[in-house]
Amino acid sequence: MPPLVLLPGMNCTADLWTGCDVGEALTPVLSEESIDAQVDRLLAELPRLFVLGGLSLGAIVAMALVVRAPERVAGLCLVSTNAKAPTVEQRISWQNWIERLDAGESARGLQADALSELLSPEAAKRRVLVERTLAMADATGSDRLRAQLRMQSTRVDLRPALRAVTAPTLLVSGAEDSICPPEFHLEIAAALPRARVVTIDGGHLLPMERPDAFGALLRGWCGSGA
Repeated sequence: MPPLVLLPGMNCTADLWTGCDVGEALTPVLSEESIDAQVDRLLAELPRLFVLGGLSLGAIVAMALVVRAPERVAGLCLVSTNAKAPTVEQRISWQNWIERLDAGESARGLQADALSELLSPEAAKRRVLVERTLAMADATGSDRLRAQLRMQSTRVDLRPALRAVTAPTLLVSGAEDSICPPEFHLEIAAALPRARVVTIDGGHLLPMERPDAFGALLRGWCGSGA
């Protein structure tokens, strides 16, 4: 079985996957200011062949990587994500966050403002989960978050290029995800010839909210020969 590589979402860390019981995995950080530069770095640093998973921005990077180097990816797991180009509203929001960081606000403070979008209403009542979500922002820090925000602005519509991707793909969405709702994953699956779509009750940070369910799903999929 090729090694598993898991990429975090924006303002997140490898703690996303804690409790999912997926065994040893490589967990690179997202630190470049463009999708292309991040893909370049990953291709230079990762093994020759691997199974690639990612959440949100991490999954967008994963899609860009498999489009660029399909021979390197034995299987693809895309969680809580979106393959479309950014909207005007998204670009304005990312620029606003950059300006707030430049004015001295912290990555944690921005994460706190986004909690209602990152976690389902039920998960937002769990203090330990809220603190873990904020602690990921502390670990990310302002400089890396600023780079990730700039990376977001370099996104393009990946759906046309995904039609040539033949790697088996698992798409996992949260039923209560307001950032990347389940229909986004159906759009991605429509572009992929070997895609399976699963929706789990939960919000955007699905592996943190539902580690048992997500972990069992990922282990089963990997075990099936992804």
